[in-house]
Amino acid sequence: MLKNRNAIVTGATSGIGLGIAQALAAQGCNLMIGGFAPAGVPERLCREIAEEFGVKVIYSGADLSKPAETRGLAAQALEAFGNIDILVNDAGLQYVAPIVDFPDEKWELLQAVLLDAPFHLTKAVLPGMLERKWGRIVNVSSVMGMIAAPHKPAYVAAKHGLAGLTKSVALEVAEHGITCNAIMPATVLTNVILSQLPNQAKVLGCTEEEAMDRVFTQNMPTHRLIDPWEIGATAVFLCSEGAKSITGVLLPVDGGYTAR
Repeated sequence: MLKNRNAIVTGATSGIGLGIAQALAAQGCNLMIGGFAPAGVPERLCREIAEEFGVKVIYSGADLSKPAETRGLAAQALEAFGNIDILVNDAGLQYVAPIVDFPDEKWELLQAVLLDAPFHLTKAVLPGMLERKWGRIVNVSSVMGMIAAPHKPAYVAAKHGLAGLTKSVALEVAEHGITCNAIMPATVLTNVILSQLPNQAKVLGCTEEEAMDRVFTQNMPTHRLIDPWEIGATAVFLCSEGAKSITGVLLPVDGGYTAR
């Protein structure tokens, strides 16, 4: 369905981003995957995805908290592929603390990665999409971009900002064959979620198992974590011709979380 399209997927060395990258590759997309990982892991992932799906896969270890490196990632992808048809902004991180204790540098870091980087990457790839009259931008936000939770001020603010950026871009390019949508997942089984458990348990004064239920799955009617491949399948649909009239949408994939 997307054979020979070229895609950038950030945060793609694990979790949601990897699930999306694999789903796009299965449809024939060439990929640039971004993200941090231990030495040797990105090269292994590139090799495995390329061999399994017969596509070209390259890697960037750009630090998306730094605008110059973010723009460099886009430039590297454009040089390698000639054009970028699909941009998936998935790179993420989290920090949990009451706002009175929230470190200024953590606020700035989360805004840089979760909101500023999607802005810079969108700005970099849109000219080519406009020229070719085709493009798909998929921002991976969160249900925290629609509602809120305590002790996550930077994350909630950035994800709400990403939702606004999604709608603004969608309106700007709606007549040019380009769509821009956001996927709003609830709890997906990723390292980002697992890394939050110790802090959440500390704040709540409970065990990590109790924190998982109280913070992450209690409000999901399905009472299960979402698998990354489900988000990948959603991203593929949003990139398909069948979704060409879907734009500016904040699409919950949340096990019924926001239906309450």
